[in-house]
Parts: sequence; structure tokens; C-alpha cells
Amino acid sequence: MATDERRSYPEALERLTAAQKPGAGVPAYLRWVNRGLGRRAAAVAYVARWSPNQVTAVSMLLSLAGMVVLAAVEASVVSAIAASVLLLAGYALDSADGQLARLTGGGSVAGEWLDHVIDAFRLPLFHVAVTVYLLRETGSLALAGIGVAFSVLASAWFFAQTLAEKLAPGASDGSTDAPVWVSFAKLPYDVGVLYLIVLTAAWPAVFLSAYVALLVITAAVAVLSMGRKYRGLARSKVAVAAHRE
Repeated sequence: MATDERRSYPEALERLTAAQKPGAGVPAYLRWVNRGLGRRAAAVAYVARWSPNQVTAVSMLLSLAGMVVLAAVEASVVSAIAASVLLLAGYALDSADGQLARLTGGGSVAGEWLDHVIDAFRLPLFHVAVTVYLLRETGSLALAGIGVAFSVLASAWFFAQTLAEKLAPGASDGSTDAPVWVSFAKLPYDVGVLYLIVLTAAWPAVFLSAYVALLVITAAVAVLSMGRKYRGLARSKVAVAAHRE
């Protein structure tokens, strides 16, 4: 691609819109809000000639900033809004890097690996920030332990999903044909919802109630999802070398 090529935001946005992934079966916030925000951010990054990896890096920096505000700043309406906005902005850019890679043809295996590694850090770290917040606001180790439990669950589920995709890349759960209501049914364990409830962090009791509810729902769905993936892999024809000690 020529370095003197003129790039326009409207053209980039039009091309990105035409190249969107199917939305069926995708959680509602990710499907109708986050991908749209990411698309606009990717168009801006394209005009500014940023690389997908640069967008990934800024995404993680924004997420970390939101976590620091949540964990270290005294709970207030202002700090809650700031933390939530930073986390949601980081989430939007997490969608933008892949869209920018498709637009520029600059995607690579290394870039995809980096994106997955950043994601593997991002969500567990969010729950660590929640753990610190809960300990500071409630003074209870037991309540703070809820954040630790959610961190372990998030990390294990992310690994299980990613590994299943790598072991059986051709497998499909049929989500591309899912009706619209499925996206709303998946809303409670959409990462965007986790970041939205940070808006209630000025009121620890309200935040804790919402957080525990999401933990229970996420745990139930994770158990069902991992069981389904295990059964699917057990039925698959994919063979791998065994290296058990």
C-alpha cells in the first residue's frame, strides 16, 4: 500500500461496515454497541495510520487505567464514571484492532497471538481490581474473595474456549443461525455489562449485588459451555498426539 495514499474516515467506515462479522449469537452489547464503537475507532486509526498492534496497546492501557481508578481511587460518582468509561473504551478498541487489521490487510499470526495474550491478562486483572475495591470498601476478606473467584473463573473459561477453538478449528456451535433473542440471553455475561456495572461502584452494596449476580450466571453458563465443548471434542475426529506424563 502506498505511503502517500490519502485515507478518508467515511470511506474507511463504509468499508468496515461492509466487512462486519456475522452478529447472530453474539452477546447484545458486543453485537450492537461495542462492534459499532470499535468500527468507528478503527476508521479513525486507519486515517491516522496506526497499526493494529498500536490499537491493541492503547486498548490495554485504557483498560489498565480504568482498573487503577476502580482499585485505587476512593469510591464516588466521578470515579465510578471514569473507571467505567475507561474500561468500555478499552473494550471498544479491543474490537477495533481486528477490524483495522481486516481493513488494511495488516493482520498476522503474531498480531492475533498478541491480542489473545492481552485478553488473557485483561479480564482476570479486572477482577483483581474489583477484589481490591471490595476489600477497601467493605473491609471483608470473604467479600473480597468473590473477586478472586470470578478472576479464576474468567481465566479458566477463556482458556477453555480458546483451546477448544485451536483443537477443533472447524467446529461450530451453530451460533451463526441463532435468533435475535439469543444475543439478549447472553447479555448477563457480556464483558460490556461487567464494565457497565462499575457505574454503581459509588454504592458498594449495589455494585456487590450486581457483581455476585453476574458471577452466579457466568459460572452456570461456563459449566454448561465447557461441558458442551468437551462432549463436542470427544465426538470430533480430530486427533492429537498424547504427551501425558
